[in-house]
Amino acid sequence: MNDFSSLPYRPCVGVMLVNADGKVFVGKRIDTREGDWWQMPQGGVDDGEDLKAAAFRELWEETGVTQEHVKLLSQTREELLYDLPEELLGKLWKGKYRGQRQHWFLARFDGSDDGIDLEAHKPAEFCDWKWVDAELLPDLIVPFKKRVYRAVLEEFRALI
Repeated sequence: MNDFSSLPYRPCVGVMLVNADGKVFVGKRIDTREGDWWQMPQGGVDDGEDLKAAAFRELWEETGVTQEHVKLLSQTREELLYDLPEELLGKLWKGKYRGQRQHWFLARFDGSDDGIDLEAHKPAEFCDWKWVDAELLPDLIVPFKKRVYRAVLEEFRALI
């Protein structure tokens, strides 16, 4: 058995994208093999990349939504960390990380739904998407990310 506790956390950004009705965008990951899990757009930060630039890039890559249709409203005060479950340690991200350290952004979407294009970037990460009530977020995400989703919801709730 390997000791993964000395591995660093992968730098990451996430975007809680809300529409005019206060609903939150979630996508179903293409690579999910078990369960009916949905998540908000998120992804790694490149070396030297600005966090806001990374958030806009990840949002576009996963949803096709461009910066011109988004207004950033807030950012989490602190990084949120999560550890991968044992069965994923050493397998994801070439085994370099034990989990992720995430900065989350709240963004208002003012475009139309037909501007959402899950295949804007290859390979696509989501196979389906929907708008949901924010309070449902912790119930939709994989169990090891629930604590992070609760914290994001709590911090952004009043601004949604």
